[in-house]
Amino acid sequence: MTPNISTLIPQRPPYPISPVESHLAYWLHYVGDRVLHSLRRRLLECGVTAAESVLLRKLYEYERGVMPIRLASRLGLTRGYISRLAVRLEAKGLIHREKSLSDRRTLTLTLTPLGRALLPMLARAADKTNALYFTGAGEAAHQTLEQVMKWIVCRGRFRLVPPDKCRIRKYRSLFLIDVDLEANEVSDEDRGGDG
Repeated sequence: MTPNISTLIPQRPPYPISPVESHLAYWLHYVGDRVLHSLRRRLLECGVTAAESVLLRKLYEYERGVMPIRLASRLGLTRGYISRLAVRLEAKGLIHREKSLSDRRTLTLTLTPLGRALLPMLARAADKTNALYFTGAGEAAHQTLEQVMKWIVCRGRFRLVPPDKCRIRKYRSLFLIDVDLEANEVSDEDRGGDG
């Protein structure tokens, strides 16, 4: 049964309504959509999606291959999504999916020679997009933006993000971006969540 919206509205003096443009989340969404759209267009010229490109570039770091679950934890994606990407990339001839001889349920993902050959083009597309949208602001602004994003990741305790160990005692086993949080540890009340 759908609740009656009028019963949800409190009967008190009106709360001042700020313009949507005054919220950083609006600008993050606005800019992020346009930057990703530009990157997607460049990557489609290479024959891959943005998500496939991320997986290929991360897979490059593992010479002998890697299990999908490890990629999932490093990239902040689900195992199911990694599996779907792997199937698509294998169909394109860019990766191998090999079953372990000791445990037939375990897969290892490795780049094919074609996948390796494509990597410089993918990196160039990402670098061009980065330069187009972020270089003009200057190196100091770029570093500040990156630090703020990493701080938000750690403050929000996002659980599946890239790589270094978290410095929050309670979450040492999680993989988080390396930001010095010892002076900025956040309580569950400050986060607005229950942890």
